[in-house]
Amino acid sequence: MKPTQLLESEYASYYQPYINALEENINLIEELEISLHKTIQFIQDIPMDKFDYRYAEGKWTIKEIIQHIIDAERVFAYRALRFSRNDKTELPGFDENAFADAVNPIASQRHLKDLLTELTAVRHASITLFKSFTSEDLLKAGIASNNSMSVRAIGFIIIGHQNHHMKIFKQRYLE
Repeated sequence: MKPTQLLESEYASYYQPYINALEENINLIEELEISLHKTIQFIQDIPMDKFDYRYAEGKWTIKEIIQHIIDAERVFAYRALRFSRNDKTELPGFDENAFADAVNPIASQRHLKDLLTELTAVRHASITLFKSFTSEDLLKAGIASNNSMSVRAIGFIIIGHQNHHMKIFKQRYLE
């Protein structure tokens, strides 16, 4: 399964930058694994004094963004599970800022090791879930945030979302 196989009707247009940023020849399952290792290595190389840094008033810290990546992946994986099981219930969106408001004071106090352990656990759960899907399951779709999403698109969005934030780290936190 490659991102070039996705149809634009399989995801909302606001996810297009995540899909466009993926290399064309990646395989969904392999890249879920590879991108986790790349991200962990990248984060471990960030100087310790940068994890609580905000590049502007009201922006999240790196620790808070790591928590956001974890939360978003859990939401996306839940959607993939529901859609793969033929659940036709329309799922609401999630307000990333409300999530952040609830958890950011906690995220900033967490040890980096704990955040990376949780990120790894969540990704391993996602990998196991996506490995369990048949080719037919990956093509199934449902409605989330008033938009149609396929299971396979969700997998690529998980990767693209994580990659997007690593790019933000490089551009706004580490330069």
